[in-house]
Amino acid sequence: MALIALPTLGPANNTTAQENDVTDKVCGPRGSMAAGGEQQQAHRAGLYKQKNKTHKHGKHRTKGEVERENKGRVAAMAVTKKQRRELSKMDRRHKAGQLRRNKKDQVLAEKRRLGSGDGPPHLVAVVTLHASADAASVARLLRAEGGGGLVRVTQGTEDCFGLVLPRFKHRFIFVRPDTADLHTLLDVAKVADSLVFVLDAAVGWDSYGEYCLSCLFAQGLPSHVLVCQGVAALPVKKRADCRRALSRLTESRFPDARLLPLDTEQDAALLLRHLGSQKQRRLGFRSRRSHLLAQCVTYMPTCSDNGPNALPMGLGTLRVSGYVRGCPLQVNRLIHIVGHGDFQLSQIDAPTDPLPIQLTQPHPAKPGKVDVEMTDGGDGPAVRVLMKADPAQRESLQTEAEVDPMDREQTWPTEEELQEAEEELKNRRVLKVPKGTSEYQASWIVDDEVGEASDDSCDDSCDDDDDMMEEADEDERDGGSDGASGDEAEEEEEELSSSGRGGTDQQYDEGMDEAEESEGLKRYREARAHEIFPDEIDTPLDVPARTRFQRYRGLKSFRSSPWDPMENLPPDYSRIFQFQNFERTRRRVVAEAAQEEEGAMVGWYVTLHVVDVPPSVMESFQRGRPLLLVSLLPHEQKMSVMHMLVHRHPSNTEPIKSKEELVFQCGFRRFRASPTFSQHTAADKHKMERFLRADAPTVMSVYAPITFPTAGVLVFKQRDNGMQDLVATGSLLSCNPQRVVLKRIVLSGHPFKINRRSAVVRYMFFNRDDILWFKPVELRTKWGRRGHIKEPLGTHGHMKCVFDNQLRSQDTVMMNLYKRVYPRWTYDPYVPLPLPWVKQEQSVDENEEME
Repeated sequence: MALIALPTLGPANNTTAQENDVTDKVCGPRGSMAAGGEQQQAHRAGLYKQKNKTHKHGKHRTKGEVERENKGRVAAMAVTKKQRRELSKMDRRHKAGQLRRNKKDQVLAEKRRLGSGDGPPHLVAVVTLHASADAASVARLLRAEGGGGLVRVTQGTEDCFGLVLPRFKHRFIFVRPDTADLHTLLDVAKVADSLVFVLDAAVGWDSYGEYCLSCLFAQGLPSHVLVCQGVAALPVKKRADCRRALSRLTESRFPDARLLPLDTEQDAALLLRHLGSQKQRRLGFRSRRSHLLAQCVTYMPTCSDNGPNALPMGLGTLRVSGYVRGCPLQVNRLIHIVGHGDFQLSQIDAPTDPLPIQLTQPHPAKPGKVDVEMTDGGDGPAVRVLMKADPAQRESLQTEAEVDPMDREQTWPTEEELQEAEEELKNRRVLKVPKGTSEYQASWIVDDEVGEASDDSCDDSCDDDDDMMEEADEDERDGGSDGASGDEAEEEEEELSSSGRGGTDQQYDEGMDEAEESEGLKRYREARAHEIFPDEIDTPLDVPARTRFQRYRGLKSFRSSPWDPMENLPPDYSRIFQFQNFERTRRRVVAEAAQEEEGAMVGWYVTLHVVDVPPSVMESFQRGRPLLLVSLLPHEQKMSVMHMLVHRHPSNTEPIKSKEELVFQCGFRRFRASPTFSQHTAADKHKMERFLRADAPTVMSVYAPITFPTAGVLVFKQRDNGMQDLVATGSLLSCNPQRVVLKRIVLSGHPFKINRRSAVVRYMFFNRDDILWFKPVELRTKWGRRGHIKEPLGTHGHMKCVFDNQLRSQDTVMMNLYKRVYPRWTYDPYVPLPLPWVKQEQSVDENEEME
């Protein structure tokens, strides 16, 4: 057995003789002297040997060099949980490749499922973009039997029919919406898988077609195909030039679209083949929600009891049959019928599919042809119930939060206080009141200026008085700037009107709405004054400034000065819902909807039983309007403050004022509201805009039901004659009731006497108390000087101000004041139908004939 010497803690040359002997026996002699035969001890480095630092060559070590030096060794204290979860570079690359392949396979599976037996039929909408284009002829070509083994299925009306291609194992549903009705066109385009735009061979599309394209692009355009009619009727030499001209015209709007002729049955067969194989465009707002286009609708009124004398209650059960699209449909979710409101489901049935791919019955006359027999899936024996709603799990129709006005600390008044209040009420001197005012209302109308001022100051939730006074101030400033008084302006108008009487001018004036013209002129003057003097108003002479602007405050810095978002909220905020983190909730809801595997699956032909539906829904469907049902995500029926980022449409030239009633189409919803405009910035405070700007994006804030982004937004303005003009387009921004929107007013003054940095300013205030009240607010000038009020001079509004630099005589002294504004609760889910474009064209033609 060999013995090994252990190292010692001392120096290497202090070994004992016994240790040397053991070492010599095991390992042999350490060494020997040349003379005398004496052995020499060898040097061994100890633990405390000096180690010099390596030369720093100034180069960065690569990851490979570090790994080679460490040789796989990792310090125990440096390893964290995050590092343990991290994958290597190769593993991350493999994982990214797997995700790409899975997404590609998913998209390919969706494309293959569309129109097949496992998925819903391919929904195609035929849209005409020119008045001379004929959509009916396109439908006749598609329904013809010379397209190579096509099977035709009629579904009751000429505007909607089904089509089966047994050879390609593909099925279609073609819808021909009324292009003159813009609401119908937009509703069908929301759920259509493909759009077929019918163009004119000479000019492509007209002005109304351009208007429809603007709305469709803003809403979200699915896959589309361009077809032109009338090319075959042209001479052979002109066909190539016509196609080339149309291609140049469509490149601006459709850079990647393909232009196909459609004059024969062979062209229709090529169109069907192209529709079945083209790439599908995914729209987020519809793919995340279950939706259904009604194919068969029945209505059963709800009776008061089951006896023989049962009477209808005004509501009923609507049974809607159609194919499920988007994602699986759950029976406990709420259903939104576009244009009619939110409702609940009672059950879901599974009737027989009226458009099957499996065709087994041969045609009696043509052995190569087969027919599909349509069956009514409403009351047939083959109908089976898929699922019924659970009352405990079904979502509620509650849209507003319950408000309890007695939830705060209150004290009951004593009898003495009640007697004093009654005596004080009797001693008040009552003024004249309008007709129809009750005694209780009349007792509160008193002749007390101080009391009226205090009442106005307490009304923080409404700023109508401020807006009216500001409008009056702006009108006065406009009148003064024109250099003429109101009487002179009236005389000029009378002269102009008298000189324009007679002949064709009188006929032209008869067709003009004078009230609309005067309103437009007033709005135009306000917009022009705001553009020249932004946010500037005049201090009133009859009301103290501290009373008129008591709800405003000054800010040292609009960017960095704090403003509490929960301060002095209006009573309407107690009726809305708020998320702790809206973005986190949106991601969770969308992820759960994508992973949902229960309910009626995509592609099933089902019948939905919608309860408590008014009969107007059935009447609308009977008039030929499409019926569209959408399953709402959780919380999407509740009211909150919605913000939409929009751009002004180039076709709109009229000024749009803030808090003016507009018509919104946000995703699948359509409603009316009066929005508040504000700037789109990344700060915590946002300046209110009085008018919709044309050179910058604008945020519109309204009280509306919650909708999770993404969703397109279209904003229309309803005219008095029934027409709806597109004024803005954009997208949904967020849902945030704590977004601070500040309204700014600017008080201006004129430097009267200047002494270097100090100056005497007048015309900003008109009494000494107002100057002392606004003394802490900082001043600025149009030329960039900053200063503050030092002291008032006299009693007529002169004040001494000090600035940071020399003041010019042509400069203007200004004071910025801010107050927070809130939207108005003017949400109305009912939107009147727009005037059809045909009537608009007829009215225009009639006016031209009169001229």
